[in-house]
Amino acid sequence: MERIERRLTVPAELAGRRLDQAAALLLPEFSRSRLKTWIDAGQLTLAGQSARARTLLKGGEELALVTELEAAIEVAPEPIPLNVVHEDDALLVIDKPVGLVVHPGAGNRSGTLQNALLHRYPDLATLPRAGLVHRLDKDTSGLLVVARTPEAHAALVAALAAREIRREYLAVCRGVMTAGGTIAQPIGRHRSLRTRMAVRADGREAVTHYRIVKRYRAHTLVRVQLETGRTHQIRVHLAHAGFPLVGDPVYGGRRRLPAGCAPHLAAELAGFSRQALHAARLALRHPRSGAELSWEAPVPPDMQGLLDALVEDAA
Repeated sequence: MERIERRLTVPAELAGRRLDQAAALLLPEFSRSRLKTWIDAGQLTLAGQSARARTLLKGGEELALVTELEAAIEVAPEPIPLNVVHEDDALLVIDKPVGLVVHPGAGNRSGTLQNALLHRYPDLATLPRAGLVHRLDKDTSGLLVVARTPEAHAALVAALAAREIRREYLAVCRGVMTAGGTIAQPIGRHRSLRTRMAVRADGREAVTHYRIVKRYRAHTLVRVQLETGRTHQIRVHLAHAGFPLVGDPVYGGRRRLPAGCAPHLAAELAGFSRQALHAARLALRHPRSGAELSWEAPVPPDMQGLLDALVEDAA
């Protein structure tokens, strides 16, 4: 058994949130169900007192977690190539390729970004999930931030919860949009298909901003900015709005080719078997220096090929 002790101050931005919701944001290395168990058992306390999971927070309170954690399955270092965009003593920024799972889970005990990080940076073994602060879906490419010290990890997790880490994505959607906008629809687990998410009235708050980069004959390239970070948020929101991502195997619906589609584009669309989504830009305040930093990553070759074919088809 491993003894776990954490003390965190609830940021002002989480005022009005429930205790269990804030705990999930501030302690992302633990599952929501495990956190609720600890709250119910009085092992995760609020201002030194036991509290209910639904207790509303004012901001500024201290959360204290003192518990025993059963030994986790060890994540082994593996020599997997990494594209490191930025590296300093406090953090890393990684450009994750398509097909790389971020951390081990059911069915993915090895071959993940976490395994790769532990091989290249052994000191990350002391941090939750090797310092990973947020995640991307397996088939979404692009930028991720990784903390290298406990202090940086706490600061970056708090910044993410306070919506101070800005994440922008490029997405290719089916259909021609007339204008950009904001989708503010709550997201929760699908009622019958438990591996999927869905817009649900009783879901968690989810806000997605999008603007048009380029229109094609039957598709639109959009730049998307996340205000919240729900599972599959962009994919669910844009599909809900009637503009599913090209290639999305879960939310994209039946694959269709636009009328009069050029042969090259038809081949690209038929062969594009993952969601056309790329985390293109990441901006944050450095946890140690306080400097405002940002990074950009070019779209991967498969998505660039799709964009080239869309331009050719529109010519």
